[in-house]
This record gives sequence, C-alpha cells and structure tokens, in this order.
Amino acid sequence: MPFIEIKRVNNYILKDVNLDVLDRELLVLVGPNGAGKTTLLNVVAGLTDYEGEVFFDGKKIDKLPTNKREIGFQFQDLALFPHLKVESNISYGLLAQGYSPKVVKDRINEVLNLFNIQHIRERYPSNLSGGEKQKVALARAIAPFSKILLMDEPMSNLDPQTSKYLRKELRSILKKLEITIIYVTHNLLEAEEMADRIAYIHNGQIEQIGLPEEFIFNPGTENVSKFIGMPNILDCEYCDKFFPGFARVSIKNLQLILPYEGNGRIKKIAIFPQDIYLSSIKPPGPNINRFKGIITEILDFESFSWVKVDVGGNILVAELSRDAIHEMNFKEGKEVFGIIKLRSLRYAEKS
Repeated sequence: MPFIEIKRVNNYILKDVNLDVLDRELLVLVGPNGAGKTTLLNVVAGLTDYEGEVFFDGKKIDKLPTNKREIGFQFQDLALFPHLKVESNISYGLLAQGYSPKVVKDRINEVLNLFNIQHIRERYPSNLSGGEKQKVALARAIAPFSKILLMDEPMSNLDPQTSKYLRKELRSILKKLEITIIYVTHNLLEAEEMADRIAYIHNGQIEQIGLPEEFIFNPGTENVSKFIGMPNILDCEYCDKFFPGFARVSIKNLQLILPYEGNGRIKKIAIFPQDIYLSSIKPPGPNINRFKGIITEILDFESFSWVKVDVGGNILVAELSRDAIHEMNFKEGKEVFGIIKLRSLRYAEKS
C-alpha cells in the first residue's frame, strides 16, 4: 500500500510542508482550528491547488486527477445520501468506477461483514444511530478498493460516550484494512488512542511528528505543549505491579496507582491539570491517589486558573474554574486536599 511523501507544499494556508506517511500507517494529524489540517488532506486528494510535490510509492501524482488516486475520503459531516439505503450508499463509488455487478456484490458483502453491519443494509441513513452512520460512511469510503483513506474529524458529530466506544473498534478495523491512513482530529485523547504516530500542525506548518507518548512527555514546541494541556511530568523512583492490571509508583513522597499491563519499568508519569481535583476539606472515600499539599501560587487566565500545590516536594499544577477557587477561598499558603483520577494517568516506560 502507498507510502506518501509530501514535499515542500505551499498554498494559501500551508507553508513549506514536508511529511512522510509510512506504508499502512495510521497517522493522526492534530492542531487548532484553521491550522491547515483539512487543507493538507485536500492536497493529498487533489482537491485544492498547491505548489510542491506529492508522491505515492515514489510516483509523483500532482497531475493525477482525484478519481485516479485510489483514495477514500470520509468527510466530517459523513455526507451519506439520505435517499439511498445503506447498501446503495456503499455501492455508489464502486458503480461510479464501473466495476462489474459481481465485483460490486462481493465487495459490498465483504465490507458489510468487516464492519459488522449486515443487519442494517436495507435501512436509510435517517434510521441509523450515530455509530452506525459512522461505520456506513467508512465502509463507503473504502469500498472502491481504496489504497489510501483520508478521514476528516470523523468523530466530531458523535457524543463523547459513543466516540469513546467506537475508537477502539474502528482502530482494529482500520488496521485490518492494511491501507495508509491520514486521520484528522482536534481531540488529543482520540489521537492517542487511534494513532501509530501523531503530526502536529500550526499556522500551516508541521511542528512535531512522533509516537503518542513522545507528544505527552517530550513536546517539541510551546504550541505542542499548549495543545496537549501542559501536563505535570513526574519522575518515578519506584514501580511495582501490586495487582493484575495495575501498578503502584512512588514519586518522592507521593504514591499513585494506575492501570498498567507492562513489566514494572515505568520511568515517568504524566498528570493533566484538569484531572486533579482540589478541595479545602478532606474528601470522603478510599485513600487511593489522594494527597495533601500547600498552595504555592495561583495563576489566573481568562476562563480558568492554575493552582500550584507543593505535595511532599512535588509541584503539581491543577486546573480549576475561577468560581471554584473563590468559593473555596484558595490562596497561597493554604493547605488543600487532592484526588488524581486513576484512569487519567499516562506513563512512559524505560527503553
């Protein structure tokens, strides 16, 4: 399947973009609104003008029309034909490209089975759930034997619970396709769960490319660090697997428990400020991932504040609303109690 090379691409948004997408890789492209994510997809698809070069498996395709590039495109709004049943939506691209009736029938059955949506083949889009529409749109995109799949914020119209449920299932399906995929999102958690690698774009320029954990633990620019949420990064002094599926780590005078299936080689922990709960009184409940500390600084921003807390020599930054800080009368030097969400913890292992 194609290895994509994008070389020195410029247009009204993109600025000297160079990007390689490996054969059968699922590359997730992230960045703020207006950064150039969708524009870069359109360049690969041949849907917008640009200067520079794009190669598929070493072959220059800049003059190749979109319908000859063997690309599937899943749009943000899914764009299912409301007057066509599921089966007809999926067959549309196959028929447009002139495949024989037998090939069309066999391919439809193949993708229906792949996405486990055989039971909805006779339904219209208006009678589908959000997750079902997602699968049908994806099935239609890959049905014409696409070698490259471009996905533009495919989860953006789903509620958080449906999106979370679908991500793991869709990644498994996408990897079975053994095609090259560029997947756009603005959601960091979605990017982490879906990506082989992540590329960050800002103001039309690629600022960092790497594995998901590299973005969390080694942000390459200030823009990347802001995008991922400025996590607290702590060095682990000790780690043990105290229960199947969980590990206990010690960080100075702080002990934390987190989900873990590795071999006891955790070297760093990342805690996002929004995943730390602070209170002026000791909360009830089990003493897991809880701490007591002293506020050392409060930084106010437009819609929230950061509260820096000294926890046994560790400085943790928590994000709270300004109303919450006022209600609890937080100020420098005050003792506070905290809880860190167990399942929100990220870790990096020793190499």
